[in-house]
Amino acid sequence: MKILFIGDIVGKVGRRMIKEKLPYFIKKYDIDFVIANGENVTHGKGLIKHHYDELVDAGVDVITLGNHYNSKNEITRYIDRADRLIRPINLRENFPGEGSALFDLDGVSIRITNVLGSAFMKEEVNSPYLATLELLESAEPSNIHIIDFHGEATGEKQSYAYAFDGKVTAVLGTHTHVQTNDATILEKGTAFISDVGMTGFADGILGFDKDSVIRKNMYGENSRFTPPDEGRGLLSAVVVDADERSGLAKQIFTIYFVEE
Repeated sequence: MKILFIGDIVGKVGRRMIKEKLPYFIKKYDIDFVIANGENVTHGKGLIKHHYDELVDAGVDVITLGNHYNSKNEITRYIDRADRLIRPINLRENFPGEGSALFDLDGVSIRITNVLGSAFMKEEVNSPYLATLELLESAEPSNIHIIDFHGEATGEKQSYAYAFDGKVTAVLGTHTHVQTNDATILEKGTAFISDVGMTGFADGILGFDKDSVIRKNMYGENSRFTPPDEGRGLLSAVVVDADERSGLAKQIFTIYFVEE
């Protein structure tokens, strides 16, 4: 089974890239199932219901979140009805929604789990490792299990992936918005990449207008990161070819598409 995982979708340009380019990549790589990180979809921070529906209508099967899971208050009013939306599993607060869910594709069960990292992150979360261990011990088993690890530190992501090597199909990093060059199959058969990258405005910083990021990071101004509404788009993703019987990965490769 071929699974397409799309990195953090940022703002209007990111949404446009999904609508315009997703059908092409599904056809080119004979994709069976599409997952996308959607925590930056709405103006670069959070996910409103309208944009959730927009991504689903464009062909995304499951949407994961991250540290901006609650940046739009609206989400608490619809997440329990959004059966394709997964928020981090290891939140300390009693937040609605599910951190892991099973999906069926022609008799093949696919589990999608969203985990929030603890290193260098502002959010206080339960241990990513212990939360996942508890899940694996208690949840209904699946043929395939894909984990979106939303975190800052590559070392934490690597440690987590090796800890669960052979126990899940893939550990795919998100959050830093820069695609890393370490996509690989680990020793026991789990696919891994430190960060899938982002999908959005190609000529900025992390999908945002350069000036808004520079003013905050370099000059300490109270500037809000702003994703442009127009411009060249970038789509970052990985394709994981999963063995339905063993539940392990046969192949992982990256997609890094920039409009001309």
